[in-house]
Order: sequence, then C-alpha cells, then structure tokens
Amino acid sequence: MQKQREGVLVKSQCRLADDQIELVDAASRELLQEPGLLCYNETTAKVFQKAGAQVEDAGECVRIRIPDVLVDKALTTAPSRIILGARKWENRLVLDAREPRVRFGSGSETNVWLDVDFTEKQPTFNRAEGTIERLCKAAHLCDNLEHLDFFIRCVNIRDKEVTHKNKDVNKFLASLNNITKHVQAGLTDIRALNDVVSIGEIIAGGKEAFQKEPVLSFITCVVKSPMQIVDDTAAKLIEISKLRVPVVISSCPMGGATGPFDEFGMVAQVNAEVLAGVTLTQLVAPGTPVLYGAVPIRTRLDNLNDMYGAPEVVHYTVDCVQMARFYELPCYSTAAVGDARVPGIQATVEKMLTLVDTSRAGAQYIHYAFGLLDRTNVFCPEQAVLDNAHIGIVKQMLASQADASICEERRESVLSVVREVMETDHKTFMYHLPLPTREPVYVRYPLEDEDGGALYAAHKQYQEIMDRPHNGLSDELQKEVLSKVPGILRQTLKS
Repeated sequence: MQKQREGVLVKSQCRLADDQIELVDAASRELLQEPGLLCYNETTAKVFQKAGAQVEDAGECVRIRIPDVLVDKALTTAPSRIILGARKWENRLVLDAREPRVRFGSGSETNVWLDVDFTEKQPTFNRAEGTIERLCKAAHLCDNLEHLDFFIRCVNIRDKEVTHKNKDVNKFLASLNNITKHVQAGLTDIRALNDVVSIGEIIAGGKEAFQKEPVLSFITCVVKSPMQIVDDTAAKLIEISKLRVPVVISSCPMGGATGPFDEFGMVAQVNAEVLAGVTLTQLVAPGTPVLYGAVPIRTRLDNLNDMYGAPEVVHYTVDCVQMARFYELPCYSTAAVGDARVPGIQATVEKMLTLVDTSRAGAQYIHYAFGLLDRTNVFCPEQAVLDNAHIGIVKQMLASQADASICEERRESVLSVVREVMETDHKTFMYHLPLPTREPVYVRYPLEDEDGGALYAAHKQYQEIMDRPHNGLSDELQKEVLSKVPGILRQTLKS
C-alpha cells in the first residue's frame, strides 16, 4: 500500500555555493542582532527575554536582539521530518528536509473567482465573489487533480453569514468536507483555534491520531517585512506552537518596497525573518513541527504592485530553498504564479518559468501552484486544470533527470545497439531493442481540443469533474462536528 503521496524526487540543483550559503547565514544572524526586530507583542518579548535575548524599549514597541545561541538551539529542536496527515491515508505527506521530494498544492485566499464561459468555443471571463460554495467547488476540483498533493484554501469566503468569529471553522470544514488530501490555511481569529483543531481531531479519529498525523495545519506570517513581529499573528503562533500543530513561518517581502531589490539582501532578510519565527516556536514548545516558508516577490516600479513573473523572483526563491536545506528544515516555497489576468500564453510562460526552477531546487512543499491569476488575486478553476497538466509535464521531466540511466553498467549495451543499427539498410532504432520502458514513450500535451484549444479542453474537464460524486465526510462525522463545534453554517456541509 502506498505510504504517502509520492510527489517527485529530484536531483536538487543549487544556485548558491557553500561559501555563499554561509555568507547569507552570517548576514541573517547579524540582522537578528542589529537592527534586531521590532516587536509589538508583549508575550513574545517576554519569551525571548526569558530565554536570554536582549529586549529594549523602542517607543510604541520593543526591539528584540536575538543571539546566535538561541537560533542554534532552535535549529536543533525543530524537526527535520514532518508528517502531514490526510483523510485518505495514501494522501499523507512525509516532508523530510534531507530528501528533495517535491509536492505541489494550491494557495492564496483570493477574493475573485473567475468563471470561464464559452459561446461557439470562444471564451468570456466573468469575475465573481468568493463564497463557501465556491471554496467547496475548488476543494472538490483539487481532490480530482492528480498532480495536486495538498490543499490551501484558495477562495476567500465572503457570504453574508460569515463573521470574523465563525470564518475559520467554516473555511477549514468546507475544505476538509470536499477533499481527501492535506488541508492548510491561516487562522483569522485566535479564539477559533481550539474549534479548528477539534474539527481536525474528529476527522483524524481522536487527539492522539491527530497529533500523530494532523489532517490540517496552519500558515503564519509572524514577521511583517521588514523585521517587525506582528501582535495578533505572534499571539496565534504562540498558541499554535503550544498545541504542536504543524505551522509555516512565512516571510514575504516585496523587493524594492519591504525588502531589498538586491538578491543577497533579499535572501538575508527573508532568512532572518524565518529564523526569528522558527526560534519563537521552539522557545514556546521545543519540537513544534515548523516549515521554512519563503515567499519573496518583487515590486513593480510603475504601480508598486507585487510581481511574481520576474526572473529575480526565481533567484530569491531558489536561494531560500537552499537555505532551508542548510538548516534541515522542510521548505514551503512558491511557484506557478503569474501576473496575467486571464489564462493564456503570458500566464503559461510565467508559471512554467517558476515551476521548473523552483522544483529543480528541491523544495518539499510548493504552494500557489494551481489556478492563480493576476498575481494571487484571482482563482480560476480552468487555470487550475491547465496548471495540473503543466505540473504533470514538469514532474515527468524532473523524474527523468533524477533517474538518469547513464551508467557504466549500460555502456556495452548502448554501443552494441548503435553498431547493430548501423549495419542495417534502414538505419532506424525503432526496430531494435531496448525500447524505452517508461510509459508513456511520447507525451502529447494533455489538454487539447481541435477547435477550442487547451482552455476549452480545460473547461470541459472542469465541468466533468464537477459532475463527479464528492468525497464528503460521513454522516456520523458531520453530526459529531456539528455537536461539538459552534458556528458551522449549513452551506459548509453541503456537497
């Protein structure tokens, strides 16, 4: 029986040399001490101060200077291997920082859902607001995309019944009720944490089963770039760490705005911010499963928007994958985001640019990879189907590189085949063994319609998936969730 979703095991390629990695590490540690971090959360300041960090008054906040000894200790207790459970056991993920096994998932929390309609196979695009129903559709779609390995909520639920208080339980449950893969999201309200974890425990089969293989996990952006610890996010991270639920420490500065344009400066800052978050989790609860989250982007100089389709973004991201591997932390990374507003050649080029290079670097957990357009502002289900096809091609390419058959043992057989063919009249290798044994021998683009093109083919596949039965929670589990967790809305459990 399959023990986990395999993803693709790659032969990791490096952009930074060993001495450059050590330079980034040293520069990041200097930043953690000078200028240090501005901290707006009192509990965080006390945790660091108790551990031996220097804490100084900085007016409206305090400044924390984190010494190397605390970082080093945190890196010894943060696990290198993390298990992310799933409703179906074969969909679980084993993230091992020492193994460059790449997985791909969705991401963002877009306010806009882009519907694609066709009249005589010509597309029209209609923007709609995010709802619970659309989040359920997205989860069901992603459950049926074979190259999607985990699900991060990709639609912001904005139904009139959704409040700050009940948003978390409904977005997690809507996801879990429609997908059998691992589910991850940010936490809107710290008061909902225990209820969200209760949902996970019920679905996993109890507290012990959830601790062993949690079916859900969290994302936090505890450090606001540049170098500022956010009050409410720090409070959430502390409580999540106490429960030892897997959590991403995400750093996402914009080059030229909240981070340097310069590659060295950007990567040093991202690294410092992530190390600060990792250190906090380990001071609160040593052994807390934590992912090194790097989401560096670039600023557009004409309108100051974030920009994902720039070559520099690839450089930043690949460097950060290497830094995560240096610290032996599983890496949460970014790929397949484009700046285009609708599906098309621009979106494909920008997405493939980042997909190929980030994957080659060996990031264990790549989010944003399905369905996003207009940076991370729009989710389009047809684009998610297209991205699934693209990622399938990337996986096959990467698997071929990792399993190169060039070896001394095959030398004589290779020479003999060429010599044999050269003795024939036809000079064609098709009739001579060995033929390729890995299927398929030839790959066509997996989405194609003679008249409507790839987008129309993706639209047909999306409609076909929507007609498939949903892999919803059993009636017994739904009743248990409703009886134990307040705030669940009726549309959340509707498949």
